[in-house]
Amino acid sequence: MNLEPSPPLTRAQESRVAIERLYITMRHLFNRGFYKPSGVSGEEIRQALLTLRPEIYGSVGDAQRVELDGLVYVMDRLPKGIEACRVITLASREGFEHSRFPVLVPAKRRRNCYRIDAEQMVIEVTNGRSEIYDILTHLTFMFMEADKIRRNAIQERGSKTREWQKLEAIVKAGGTVKEEDRELALTYLSSILGRTFEETQRAYARFEETGSTNTGLFQIVYSLGSVSMGELRGENIDREINFTPMLRERIGQHLYGERWARRIKEYIWENGLQDRPVHIVSANPHSVMNCLYAPIALDKSVEYDDLYDLALKLSQSSNRSLREQVQAFALDNGLHELHDIAGTSLLVQLIDTGRIDPELLSDEIKANIQTVRDEKPLILVMDYAFGEQAFETMDELLKPYERDGQVYPLHVASISIMGKAGILTGDKGDLMIPTSHIFEGTADNYPLDNDFCAADFAGAGLDVFEGAMITVLGTSLQNKEILSYFKNSSWNAVGLEMEGAHYQKAIQAHVRIRQSIPADVKVRYAYYASDNPLLTGATLASGSLGSLGVKPTYLITVKCLEKILG
Repeated sequence: MNLEPSPPLTRAQESRVAIERLYITMRHLFNRGFYKPSGVSGEEIRQALLTLRPEIYGSVGDAQRVELDGLVYVMDRLPKGIEACRVITLASREGFEHSRFPVLVPAKRRRNCYRIDAEQMVIEVTNGRSEIYDILTHLTFMFMEADKIRRNAIQERGSKTREWQKLEAIVKAGGTVKEEDRELALTYLSSILGRTFEETQRAYARFEETGSTNTGLFQIVYSLGSVSMGELRGENIDREINFTPMLRERIGQHLYGERWARRIKEYIWENGLQDRPVHIVSANPHSVMNCLYAPIALDKSVEYDDLYDLALKLSQSSNRSLREQVQAFALDNGLHELHDIAGTSLLVQLIDTGRIDPELLSDEIKANIQTVRDEKPLILVMDYAFGEQAFETMDELLKPYERDGQVYPLHVASISIMGKAGILTGDKGDLMIPTSHIFEGTADNYPLDNDFCAADFAGAGLDVFEGAMITVLGTSLQNKEILSYFKNSSWNAVGLEMEGAHYQKAIQAHVRIRQSIPADVKVRYAYYASDNPLLTGATLASGSLGSLGVKPTYLITVKCLEKILG
């Protein structure tokens, strides 16, 4: 009997296998407790990443050209000076906050990091496994680019290139160059990076924008290359990544989420707010406050056309005094701020609408004045969670409060999730309304009865797309092929994000199984597009959304408040 040969895997199928391999390998190395990026285990992660070739890492598969946009993206999410460390330790909250080591917080990630000595960096992980995958993929990319720098800096006979020697002189002289010498120095650097002068100059400018949280392009390139060279010389100074026993023991145990949620409930009961209908909103900590309080606090001292225009004015760096004025007014009129002390890095705002005159609210919110006065809803705003942390925090928050041997459920009336997501069908700033969430790499899915629909946002001047949302393992683990499959197949996916399925898993469990919140609780999800990973130059690595994100953020916020107060 003649058997036909099996057809080769498509790129989408290869990518799915690569994601699964990365996931399993990282779990194995975490359980093992350590690994060397240049060792056998580290090579397995590298090869899986090269097979996947994530869009956000651009030319990571090119043996000579260093991926600059990806490097900017990664260094914005890792602590200052990590490029010079050969030993990186991932730890839980283990007392470093009480040490004399200075706290280093990356520009684009809320995580505490500590530089122990010239060789070692400690990164605190309190957001669950998603944060571990995120960090390890970024570190793998960083080490791969470091090896490219080393190869470009060493000649065939083993001597250092002239360009590397010039860079070394610049760094040893302080790492800064005078304005008149900068173009010459960037020329040397472009040769080491394998990039054009224009590309190098643009990367230099992007690193300058967040100069307080990185060491600058010259220092970063030199340190990455030097650490890689040291390992190659066989001086017993291999790069290492370690996981502390405490982290391995605590991960997945909800320790931080339980403390965070308990403090919120204690505060609610201590302030006599426990009988109010609670509306949970996952959002940034300024948009809800500004929509409710800014028009009242600023009265007629600021001219504006609508809440979007007011938000643009408040977002300008020159208007810090106005933002402080709004916050001070809010704190005096029903806003309670709970800064995190549990380790989740999630700020919480409790807004007692009973202390706001509903007649003074913006007309755009369309509040039902009598309903607000009668029910006095309590709005619980929690900052954006990160990946798997969304399940931990929402699961703990929805549990009943146990006090003096009694069990008291929260009177949860609605849960609204808003946030940024990658879009597959439109452009930056557009809106996505999910009808379900699907876990990437599996067929696990969470259909939902979304209280939002596209019609809610009609006439706002933004494109709105309804469909499934893909919940991904990490920001770095996608490519065009696998995302195109989700978009063009019957999955009908419109976007991708990191928290939706985790939130819905917790909500669903508390409604249908644990029955700790009402079956008729309103659930709302809406996202705005921060990037389109299917378009070249439109990924997260290409730069921030800037003021383009203000309009969709405030549009979703206004619609949330309209549903809650109307």
